[in-house]
Amino acid sequence: MNRRLAIKQVLIFAGGMALLPSCLREEGKVSIPLKNLDISATQEKLLAEIAELIIPKTDTSGAKDLNLHLFVLKMLDDCYEPVDQQQFLAGLKTFEGHEGKGLAQLVSDANTGKSGISEEVSKFYNIMKSRTIGGYLNSKYVMSNLLIWELVPGRYNGYFRVKSA
Repeated sequence: MNRRLAIKQVLIFAGGMALLPSCLREEGKVSIPLKNLDISATQEKLLAEIAELIIPKTDTSGAKDLNLHLFVLKMLDDCYEPVDQQQFLAGLKTFEGHEGKGLAQLVSDANTGKSGISEEVSKFYNIMKSRTIGGYLNSKYVMSNLLIWELVPGRYNGYFRVKSA
């Protein structure tokens, strides 16, 4: 057998195997791999809308621009107990079917702790809000564009007056 032909066929086969997972990806699944959660694409879009209501886009980037809903999902999948994950999913199901002003009103009610909000919705919103804000404050965008950060001890100022003890 021709050695060049064998190497060529092996490389084509390896390239096909590398592309195979993207071809077999189920439609309607979340865009990042999750081990413990089963989230659909519509639920991912809903999470993006809720995150955008928490940190809206103004003259700075909002939660959707920074993909903070994916950060929330990854943190929930990796760092939370299964009980908390189930409560999060139950709370998320409550938000499904609400769009526009209905969704904004439900988020506002959950944010203010209005009576009549279930424990699942409260747990969902607390996780969503804390992880969205945490992801925003630790994002590359905020750290490089909004916060001026200097290494410790900072720059030297020879004219700084020192009080005597």
